[in-house]
Amino acid sequence: MNRLITIFVFLAFSSGLLGQTAEINKIGEVIDQWHLAAANADFEKYFGLMSEDAVFIGTDASEVWEKNEFMQFSKPYFDQGKAWAFTSVDRHIYIDASGDLAWFDELLDTWMQICRGSGVVRKVDGEWKIAHYVLSLTVPNEDIDSVIALKKEKDSTLIQELRKQ
Repeated sequence: MNRLITIFVFLAFSSGLLGQTAEINKIGEVIDQWHLAAANADFEKYFGLMSEDAVFIGTDASEVWEKNEFMQFSKPYFDQGKAWAFTSVDRHIYIDASGDLAWFDELLDTWMQICRGSGVVRKVDGEWKIAHYVLSLTVPNEDIDSVIALKKEKDSTLIQELRKQ
C-alpha cells in the first residue's frame, strides 16, 4: 500500500512538473517569436504577441511606452525593414501558482552588445502574451565609474526635471 501511495505522489508531482515545463517552453517560444518578428520587421506579429495593455521600457530613461505609443514610435523602423535583432543567449522563466502569470529575465546578443531583458507574460484567452518588457544595457562592474561620468550631466538634468513634476 505504501508503495502505491509513493507511486501516486510521484506521478502527481511529476505531471505537475511536466506541465510547468511545457508552459515554460511555450513562454520561451513566444519570447523567441517576438524577438524574431522584430528581426524580420514583422510589425503585426511583433505587436500581436503583446497584450493590449503592454508596456515597453527602453534603455533611455525617457522610454516608457504603452503599446500604442510604442507601435507609433516603432512603425517607421518596421516599415524600413530595419527593426532590431535581439537573440536570447540565457533566459530564466518563472511561473506563479495560478499558472496564468510568469516573469522572465534574459541576456541578449544585440547591436549594443550584451543587454538584459526582463518582463512579465500573462495568459490572455489561453495564449501567453508579453505584458511588460524592460530592456537594459549591462555595464561591467569595473567600468561603472566611467559610465557614471558619461551619463552624469544628462541624468542630473533629468532628475531635476522629474523632481519638479
